Amino acid sequence: MKAIIADDEAHLANDLRRRLARLWPALEISAIVHDGVAARAALLDMQPDFVFLDIRMPGLSGLEVAKVAAPHCRVVFVTAYDEHAVSAFEQAAADYLLKPVSDQRLENCVKRLQSSFPLNSDILLEKLQGLMQVALPEKNPPLRWLRVQVGQTVHLVAVDEVCYFQSADKYTMLMTRDAELLLRTSLKELIARLNPAEFWQVHRRTIVNVRQIISAHHDLLGKVTLSLRDRAEKLTVSRSYAHLFRQM
Repeated sequence: MKAIIADDEAHLANDLRRRLARLWPALEISAIVHDGVAARAALLDMQPDFVFLDIRMPGLSGLEVAKVAAPHCRVVFVTAYDEHAVSAFEQAAADYLLKPVSDQRLENCVKRLQSSFPLNSDILLEKLQGLMQVALPEKNPPLRWLRVQVGQTVHLVAVDEVCYFQSADKYTMLMTRDAELLLRTSLKELIARLNPAEFWQVHRRTIVNVRQIISAHHDLLGKVTLSLRDRAEKLTVSRSYAHLFRQM
C-alpha cells in the first residue's frame, strides 16, 4: 500500500508521516509535497492507494487535486477548516480530518482505510460472509456519515463513532464520546439505514452501537442495563429486546 501526503505546512506533513508509520507500519509514504500543483503531479505519476490532502494549499486546492485521483485511490482530507466538508464528501472522500487531529481520530481513520482494502483471502472471505448474513438492499446501503447542522455549521460525523442514538420526539439525539448532537431524522427512519450487524435497537427510544457495549447487567427482576465504552450513562434494555443479551 502506497500513500502521498500533501500539506503546505511541512512540520504538520512530517508529523502525519510519523504518526502513520506508528499506526500503520506497512503503509509506504511515497511522497510528501507542499503545494497543490506538486500534489496533482504526484497523484498522476505515482497512482497511490491513498492520499492525505490539505484543502487550502498554494497553486491548487485539495478539492481540485482530488479530481485527478484514480478510482481506486482513497482520498482523506486533512484541514483546519470545516466549511469544506460537504464539498469534500460530494467527491466521495474516504474521511475528513479536522486539525489538530487527535491520536484516536487518526487511528479510527486508519482502521477505516485498512478495512476498505482486503489484505488477504481470509479477510476477503470474512467480508463476503458478513455481506451474505446481513443481506442489505443494494439500493439502500448502510449509512457511513451523518450530517448534523448546528447553527450555520454542518458537522459530518462518522456513523461508527456514534455510541448510541436516542429518540427526541420527531428528532434523534446522537451521542458520541465527546458530543451530544441533534439529528433531524426520526429513530424509525434512522434504523432502516443503519447496519443491523453493528447497531441494535434495545428500546423503542434507543439504538446502540454494538462495539460500544462492554457489559450487560441483569438484576433480580430481569431488567437489563448496558455499560458503554465511551459514555458514562447506562442504557436500559426493554423486555422486547432483552433476549439479545441472554448470553452476556
